[in-house]
Amino acid sequence: MSTTDGLELEQVQRWAARHGNETALRLLEAERVADAIREMAQSANTNRTYDNGHDAWARFCAAHQLPPSEPTRGTLATYAAWLLTNGRKTPGPGGATGYAKTSAIAYLTGAIVRLRDQGCEISKKTAAEAYEALEAAHTKMVKDGVRVKGRGQAQHIDPAALEQIVRATDTTPTGLRDRALILMGWNLAARASELAGLLADDVDLTTRGMKVHILAGKTTHSVRSPAIAADPTDPALCPVRAWTDWRQALALAEPERSAATGAPAFHAIDRWGNIGGGMSPQAVTNAIGRAADRAGIPVRVTEHSLRAGLATAARDAGGDSLVIAEQGGWAKNSTAMLGYMRRADEYTDNAATLVRRAAQQRRAQNDGQPL
Repeated sequence: MSTTDGLELEQVQRWAARHGNETALRLLEAERVADAIREMAQSANTNRTYDNGHDAWARFCAAHQLPPSEPTRGTLATYAAWLLTNGRKTPGPGGATGYAKTSAIAYLTGAIVRLRDQGCEISKKTAAEAYEALEAAHTKMVKDGVRVKGRGQAQHIDPAALEQIVRATDTTPTGLRDRALILMGWNLAARASELAGLLADDVDLTTRGMKVHILAGKTTHSVRSPAIAADPTDPALCPVRAWTDWRQALALAEPERSAATGAPAFHAIDRWGNIGGGMSPQAVTNAIGRAADRAGIPVRVTEHSLRAGLATAARDAGGDSLVIAEQGGWAKNSTAMLGYMRRADEYTDNAATLVRRAAQQRRAQNDGQPL
């Protein structure tokens, strides 16, 4: 029921008065099952963000001598502004004591979710006012010349960088794994956590490519089974060829690991070439970053670099937003998906430039000139 024991008991007593004790207990059990299902549906990263937001709330209350169990309109609004100025437990980049706006929003959301889980009453109006306070505080900081910056958006890996990275991989088990990891991740617009959670049995080869069943998705939409087409024109860049080459190398080096039921799709490999168990999301990110370094590409790789790469390239190629969303596991018309789409060139990929180009095309058509 996501409440404290006292509130849970009060609800059970109300149910018992209306329906009898046995029915009340069945209703209570249903509430607990619903809580368990919700907990399972939330990813580890989401839960971690919620917990961090609640921890920040506890620090805020301690610093201001406020009771943590009283999230009022005023305290939540003050907490929202505090996140931007003094919310960090330890100084961030450049000695920053506050969080960037996006992080502050995430921490505010986390605090609200966890406080509600504990039975604290926070109305939609109160929550909305807290977000408005955060927005207002951030706007004032910008006007005052204060810059609160995080790490910034993940740099996307565009097709040219992808090719350069892939061609720089070698034929060792590590190189073959990295090639398969990067090509599959880019073609799926995958998160690092999705690649880390993938099992070998989740990949089905077909006559036209492969189907990948992503069951470790962060949201309902990200649990999906997208297709990846084979690329017969260039075997070195074919994601299907990369996958089969990696699995064959693994089978030769570690036949038992390769054939084990529930084996991970991608294995950790240390600097001496020893093959271990599954990779963590951070290990996936690190592997992509090392591959980019070896290729001489100064990309600050994050877990979202491959994801942003496909989203941006597909948009630039005129891809339908629904098709992009289905491949990457975004909701239809997702604003989050739009956030992954980077501008390759701020001068050509520019609203004013697009208008100017359209006007030039119209003039050329009217003058009978070839475009």
